[in-house]
Amino acid sequence: MNRRQFLGSTALLATPLVGGCGSDHTLSIDRSLPVGPFGADSTAEQVTEGLDLSGKTALVTGCNSGIGYECMRVLALRGAHVIGTGRTLEKARLACASVAGNTTPVALELADFQSAATCAETVAGMGTGLDMLILNAGIGSFTEFALINGIEKIFVVNYLGHVVLTEKLLDELARRPGSRIVHVASQQGYRAAPAVGIDFDNLRGERDYDAGEAYGRSKLANALYSLQLSRRLDPSITTSNAVHPGFVKTNIGRNAEGVVRFLYTSAQNLFAKTVEQGAATQTYVATAPALQGVTGAYFEDCNPVLIEGPNHMSDEAMAAQLWAATQQLLAGYI
Repeated sequence: MNRRQFLGSTALLATPLVGGCGSDHTLSIDRSLPVGPFGADSTAEQVTEGLDLSGKTALVTGCNSGIGYECMRVLALRGAHVIGTGRTLEKARLACASVAGNTTPVALELADFQSAATCAETVAGMGTGLDMLILNAGIGSFTEFALINGIEKIFVVNYLGHVVLTEKLLDELARRPGSRIVHVASQQGYRAAPAVGIDFDNLRGERDYDAGEAYGRSKLANALYSLQLSRRLDPSITTSNAVHPGFVKTNIGRNAEGVVRFLYTSAQNLFAKTVEQGAATQTYVATAPALQGVTGAYFEDCNPVLIEGPNHMSDEAMAAQLWAATQQLLAGYI
């Protein structure tokens, strides 16, 4: 990636997200759905205060750092059994061992579809079923171009790997009526994705690589997969919703270099949510009693929102097209 592309990615990610959107988009709270008392400054502990999650089992991908770690910590604090995944078993073990409560480490390398399938088999073998599946792990836009199995790397890690895991865990979720799938998407799904949405003719890097667009595409795919699942699954059994955690002070920009790292770190220091705040929305959507049965929605700052302006986040036709393409890309794994 050249410096211009790095700077473009930084500018997108480092824009302060107060009010949410940028010049072409406005957000409004979707008051057709339950609206809680929480907002941008709320923390994961605050949104779960008073909840007893004893007897519940959650799986959080990317538990070893950032908002995934905080989400795992708070769910365990509230009494849930949390299965935490890391790219290696050792990373997952270290994270789980540092959390008070009932946790189980499992390895999950999202760049390896067989690893995702094996992770799901391991979880199914525990025999507990799943009440919450929180698809948190991912890589950022500071990623050099690479292909994995002939497919662009960010799309593989942020989207396709999670699809393999999810599809193979649907039976475990169905064993626990009222279960929830939470997809960590992003505002970048409508602010940074290609104007056409999912550019199906560029998933293998056929055209010039723009890391910011690639990241936005992967986050749009997360949102569209959530929408597609919400149409496919009985909401009285399993719901599916997507969230934007916010611009959070995490290590997602760790691969940035030089002036880009300086700009990104400076933006984090000025504008970013804390990790405790960044984990709030996904934790809230996974646990809030008021959201039982709510499916196919998109949340920012702990509230369901509607996006006005050009975007594909709720594009039913694109969601169907993406699912058809996904089944072809993952043939033999789902």
